[in-house]
Amino acid sequence: MLTELVKCTVQDILNDLNRYLEACVQANGALGAGTALGWSANISQDLKQGKLNDFKMDDDQLGWAGSSMTLGAMVMCFPIGWISDAIGRKPTVLLTVFPFVIGWLLIIFSQHVAMIYAGRFLTGVAGGSFCVTAPLYTSEIAETEIRGRLGTFFQLFITIGILYAQVFGYAVPMVVFHYLMLAVPIVFGIVFLFQSETPVYMIRKGKVDKIPKAYKKFRGKDYDPSEEIKTIQEQMASEAESAGFWETLKTKAAIKATLICFMLMFYQQLSGINAVIFYAKEIFTSAGSSLEAHWCVIIIGIVQVIATVFSSWSIELLGRKILLMASCALMALSTALLGLFFSLKNYEALDKYGIQDIGFLPILSLIIFIIAFSIGLGPIPWLASSEIFPPEIKAKCGSAAAVFNWFLAFIVTKFYLNVASAIGNDITFYFFAIVMVTGIFFVLFIIPETKNKTFAEIQSELSGK
Repeated sequence: MLTELVKCTVQDILNDLNRYLEACVQANGALGAGTALGWSANISQDLKQGKLNDFKMDDDQLGWAGSSMTLGAMVMCFPIGWISDAIGRKPTVLLTVFPFVIGWLLIIFSQHVAMIYAGRFLTGVAGGSFCVTAPLYTSEIAETEIRGRLGTFFQLFITIGILYAQVFGYAVPMVVFHYLMLAVPIVFGIVFLFQSETPVYMIRKGKVDKIPKAYKKFRGKDYDPSEEIKTIQEQMASEAESAGFWETLKTKAAIKATLICFMLMFYQQLSGINAVIFYAKEIFTSAGSSLEAHWCVIIIGIVQVIATVFSSWSIELLGRKILLMASCALMALSTALLGLFFSLKNYEALDKYGIQDIGFLPILSLIIFIIAFSIGLGPIPWLASSEIFPPEIKAKCGSAAAVFNWFLAFIVTKFYLNVASAIGNDITFYFFAIVMVTGIFFVLFIIPETKNKTFAEIQSELSGK
């Protein structure tokens, strides 16, 4: 009996590891999106000096090179929802490899800044596509009790990709760095070829013969999928009796889900995350840090990865609402402290009153900000898009929310310096703090807890039942 118990326990552990491994293989594609986001973090000065193919870039060109990635993501997020419904989740994910590869090749062999713009745009197309397909794929292969944890893997691999770009941007020559960027989507494409289509999509398309094999891959060879298949089929039957896209969009559940997802995207980008990441070097310098700016950037990347790992562990333990509220509160506090520091600095109070002893404040605030973002507003908005939209509108509305997110990212990335120059760095950070305070109340009163709830239960709660 003891032998059988040990055997069953070991098999359960292996099955759990298999589920996480399958989610990791899918989320690994987010490394590509992360490397595109972190591309310029530690090579901006090298680009200005012409170390990439002997032509120099000025600040304005660097700004467009950075923001053109967000434009590419914004353009592609919307049609990718229709494509994934038409040809399947797996083929759509594999298609993202091509713009990634072409984009990096354009940058590697660039002879003019326009080629860099085009390359960045294409890596944005791939990254934006992945922001829609990755959460959708993961939510359809995950079991209810670990859906949230697997959903955070996407954000985790994004942060690992950013750190990957930050470290190698500093550690290796420019040409080698870009070939390392190119290797990420190629390796992912090869590995993902051996993945299965999601069982949910196959059931919807009537591919009955392939469903048991897919479940064995995702759940383990001894898993009996009959009950899960029955639940999905019942849900599909209910959907068949329900209204179409436009009719569903008018329902109370869909309206509330749309409001929640779009506002979470708003709070994610208007938290000031891009501004803080962009301004990290100057904040460390202002604080009198003895570390090189390159190392400061890498430290921030390491903190972000560690915090996102904590989020992956805690999201099913603490729930979405608590993490979101804690995230908003801590980010409000940290940006308010950053605003205070720059107010003192701008009015020369640091020198006049001898308050330079608080030089640690911006560093501490920045670390708190990154940790807070990584445990809540970083991963959860993407998870919410895959969790709370009704099935009839999930792919399309999830795409629309992603477009909105990348549009706001473009606005913040491109115009932050202009706004900060016009009204001051301190006022800009105070604005971010006020936005985060409103986010606390939005989460408290509007957003339902989705931890350990099935899709049907979530829809019922959104409908007010």
